[in-house]
Amino acid sequence: MFSERLRALRTGQHLTLESLATELNAMFPTDKQHENTPAQIGNWERGVRTPSYLEVQKLAKFFDVTMDYITGLSENTAYDLGRLFISDKDLTFNGQLISSADRYEVYQLIAGYLHGRDNRTTESTHQQGNQEQLNLNINDK
Repeated sequence: MFSERLRALRTGQHLTLESLATELNAMFPTDKQHENTPAQIGNWERGVRTPSYLEVQKLAKFFDVTMDYITGLSENTAYDLGRLFISDKDLTFNGQLISSADRYEVYQLIAGYLHGRDNRTTESTHQQGNQEQLNLNINDK
């Protein structure tokens, strides 16, 4: 499971084996003898070798996933955007860094939208008792 997750994370970010090794070495500097190599990462992806605990930890931090996710112990299917927006993590949109001021604005937009949606749903539920519903399904004949 680890090898499939690693390959999916890498290719999902359009990284080559070489670029991933370079970025890992830049993010987690070490001596030349212990730097990550494209061949090493390729062996992990093919299941030929198993990375150490520290290497899995580095990969999880780099891809911003849990170690349980990257090793296949859990599914990472839900994210709380509110917590993400107030975290100290860098956020990007289509490769462009979102500033703290923009983060606040986007957070407010989402919160306002959800609050308004909840109010519209509540109001429309109350109004449906007094009005006939219109069926716009054109496939019914």
